[in-house]
This record gives sequence, C-alpha cells and structure tokens, in this order.
Amino acid sequence: MKYDFDKRIDRTGTASYKWDQSEKLFGRSDILPLWVADMDFEPPKEVVEAIKHRAEHGIYGYTMRSQSYYDAIVGWLSRRHGWRIEQDWLSSSPGVMPALSLAVQTFTQPGDGIILQSPVYYPFYNVIRMNGREVVNNPLIIRDGRYEMNFELLEKQAAAGAKVLLLCTPHNPGGRVWTREELERVAKICTKHGLLVVADEIHQDLVFSGHKHVPYASLSEVCAQHSITCIAPSKTFNLAGLQAAAVVIPSKDIRDKYNTALKTLYIHIESYFGLTATEASYAHGDEWLDQLLVYLEGNRNALLAYVKEHLPQIKAMSPEGTYTVWLDCTAISDKPAELKQLMFDKAGVAFTEGSVFGEQGAGYLRVNLACPRALLLKALDKFAGAIQEENATRS
Repeated sequence: MKYDFDKRIDRTGTASYKWDQSEKLFGRSDILPLWVADMDFEPPKEVVEAIKHRAEHGIYGYTMRSQSYYDAIVGWLSRRHGWRIEQDWLSSSPGVMPALSLAVQTFTQPGDGIILQSPVYYPFYNVIRMNGREVVNNPLIIRDGRYEMNFELLEKQAAAGAKVLLLCTPHNPGGRVWTREELERVAKICTKHGLLVVADEIHQDLVFSGHKHVPYASLSEVCAQHSITCIAPSKTFNLAGLQAAAVVIPSKDIRDKYNTALKTLYIHIESYFGLTATEASYAHGDEWLDQLLVYLEGNRNALLAYVKEHLPQIKAMSPEGTYTVWLDCTAISDKPAELKQLMFDKAGVAFTEGSVFGEQGAGYLRVNLACPRALLLKALDKFAGAIQEENATRS
C-alpha cells in the first residue's frame, strides 16, 4: 500500500468541526468523534501539492473554471462511472446541499410537495422546510437486512402532485448502492408524472466490491433531461472545507434557469482553492481512491465482526457504499435521549444519533468508518464497555 491510512493525525486545535467542539456539542472534551462525515485521512499527495503550488503564487483573486478543470471532471465520470457528459452540462455550487436548496427554490413554489426517502441525510429536510415547501415522506423498507424503495407509495405520491424527488444515491445513512433496475423503476415513475429528479451523488465514488454506482442521469436520454446531478470531491478525497461542488445538468432549459438562480444569489464565483483541489483530485486521485476503498472495506468488515461478537443485541446494516454504518440499537433503546446519554456520558464516543435522519431513525446510530482502524476499534470498545456496565447496573 502506497498510502498509510493507519496514520493518526492530530486534528485538534485546527478549528475542526469534527474534533474541536466536543465540549460544546457533547458536554465533554475527551469524546472520540466518529460522527460527522469527514475522514481522518490525508488527501492524495497530488492534491496537497497542487494546493501548495496555488498558494505560493501569492495573489488570491477571482478565479474561473479552466479547460483542464472541465477535462478532469469529464474524464473522471467517464473513467470511473462510464458516464460520458458534455462540458457544457457542468455548472457549480459551493457545495452539494446549496445546489439542492437552489434547485428547490428555482423549480418549485411555496407549498409544493417534495419527496424524500427516509431515513435520509438530515439537511434534505431543511432544504425543503426552510424554503417553505412540504416534505412528502417515502420511507424506505427494511427487507433482508437492507433498505429497499417503496415503489408503490412513490407512484401514489408522484401521482398526487409532488414536484421533485430528492434522490440520495448512494444512500446515506443506509449505505445502499441502488441497482440499475431499482433506478429504472424510479425513472419510470418520475417520467410518467413529470417529476424533476435532483440526485445527491456525493458518495458516488465510495462503493465497495461487488457493487456499482449508476448515475441516475446516465440511465437514458429521458432521465438526463429531467434530472440535476450533484457531485463533489469533498467526500471522496476529504476536501469538505474547500467548498466546491459540480452540478451536471444536461437539459439546457433547466441549466439556464439554475445558472440564473446561481447568479441571482451571486454564488457563482468560484473557490480559488476549491477549483484547484477538484481538478487535482479527479485528474490524479485514482490510485489513492482504489487503496482507500480497500482500507474502508476492511474497516467495514472489522466493525461488522466486532458487533457480531461483542454487541449481539445490535443489528448492523452492512453498507454497500459510503463510509458509514447504520446500527439498529432499538434492543438497547429506541429513545434518542437515552442513546445520547449512553454514547456521550457513559462511553465517551460520538456517533450520529439516528432520529436526525427522520423519525424512522429513532433507535439507530450512524458510525463513521473513515478513520484509522485502531481508533475505530477503540471507539467500539468504549461503546461496548458502556453497554456492559449499563446491563450490569440493571441486573
């Protein structure tokens, strides 16, 4: 392995959202944080060097997308996902969630219904409700230990007048990598009822062996023309703080309206370092990513084995992609406050409490795998110890 993902890097004292606010969020400073979805790994060397080179120029003025930037994204999507896009389809955003919010503002009216599939990444709720739209909840179904879509309900909700489907693919927090057949069923419903599909595909590159991410817009020309696809190097290469995303919009009409809204808010000005990091990641990040995926899959397997041996009362949903694992802790408690107390006060660890992903997430915890394996196992030991102590106290 060329890259050392076991290397422990001290992130405290760097204004880290993940590491430097434990006292504020969890009531103690010695928490092991495996919650917010950023990684404790250094990005590829080529990305670091590109940012250093850019910084050394010394003038950080307004910047624009270069031809090499476009080539890097077009090449990456073709090489990694078999999706051939046109350069002209590309727009931008400071992040994937701003792009989703802008799409909601631009293509719906206050009071319109927007479908999401819960439990789902909690900002989805915010970009609907805070824009004055209505959440149309299409809960996922657990079958054989994994999430599946409720197509029958989706058909009814689309027919009832919903305007947009916010599609999380791969799915966060469940880790599903939707199959082509599943996405084609979604496409059939959305095409029939005229829904715009806004696809959050930020985890597109983080897919484990035996599974393949299929970009929704790549299914057909029809899907391309009724969709907006949001991607970013931030999850894949651990660059969330650089605030750069790409938005793929094949339809000229939809793209023109999106770009007008982007300029109306004056957030079309590009991030000086974000462009550099995006280009370097997509041009040079293949080897690093290939090795990362092997390491993350090892972490996933280590967690699943640990839970099976030491925490049999917990059901772990084995992820097909992303770098988080969804734990069913309802046998311990289905009350969010009790799970928080167990994590923060007794175990000294911070996973993400599940109810923030929707009411279907109550009693669940999401664990971030993207850290050195020793740190992951230490957090699991602390959590298991707290549960054992709790059980001993009750008995």
